[in-house]
Amino acid sequence: IFFSVKVYVKLNHNSPRILCLTNHLRNLELIDPIFQWNGPGGGLSSENSSVQITPTGTLILRHFNLSGVYTCSIVYKLTATQPDKNLIIKYLIYAYSDPKNYYEFTAQYHTGPCNSSHNTSFEKALLQILSKLVAELSCEVTLIKSECHHVKMQRGGLQNEIFFTFSVASLDREKHNRLCQQSACDATRRLNKAKHLIERFFKQQVEVSRKSSEPLPEIYYIEGTLQMVWVDRCYPGYGMNALIHPDCPECCVICSPGSYNPSNGIHCLRCDSSLIYGATKC
Repeated sequence: IFFSVKVYVKLNHNSPRILCLTNHLRNLELIDPIFQWNGPGGGLSSENSSVQITPTGTLILRHFNLSGVYTCSIVYKLTATQPDKNLIIKYLIYAYSDPKNYYEFTAQYHTGPCNSSHNTSFEKALLQILSKLVAELSCEVTLIKSECHHVKMQRGGLQNEIFFTFSVASLDREKHNRLCQQSACDATRRLNKAKHLIERFFKQQVEVSRKSSEPLPEIYYIEGTLQMVWVDRCYPGYGMNALIHPDCPECCVICSPGSYNPSNGIHCLRCDSSLIYGATKC
């Protein structure tokens, strides 16, 4: 008899206990059971430090990173006089990781000449301020691009504007602080706090320049230009697919043979020539 089961294991973590039994057999007495596990690389035994097999045939994979087909065969008798029975259970074991979520912001600044060295030093200073703003939340700000353009104003002349695009992502808190409370570690919650701090920072810039009687500086934020999108990404070789993986719809699951993901997009793309799990090229 043959059963097939899908199992999802977080990349580089230990797997749950994977049984070499069906629910039906768990409730029976088995005489002289013999368990044998095979993985993508051949036979498995507890001599390998990344594999643990209990005397009752239960498998635990440590620091898991080898996705693929795992089979377990069990030979047993139900009574001492009966002939041996044989059962094979096939597990499709997939590595998954959490998606990399981040906010992508764009903001425009009025500036002087595009080739001015002031623009570069201003960009550095702005990034430092934003980074400090979210550092306590274990979030990081990364500049994606900054471009200076000549903009023809409505019913007006030309002016120079810097278009900043930067991302705000949460760092892995586990590495930063082993003692943080679970809710405080929640990446999405920290990201949302960081988003509010950044929105408030740009709002304050507008308020300060409105209240000030001084003339505007050479480089200043243009009110209303802050835009923001939420971005989901998977690592190369991983993708989300709620149809294939209904039990792990929000996970970035390793791409199966026949698919690949070259970038940190969100889906595994079809590729008939890819024969491995986690392909990053076709």
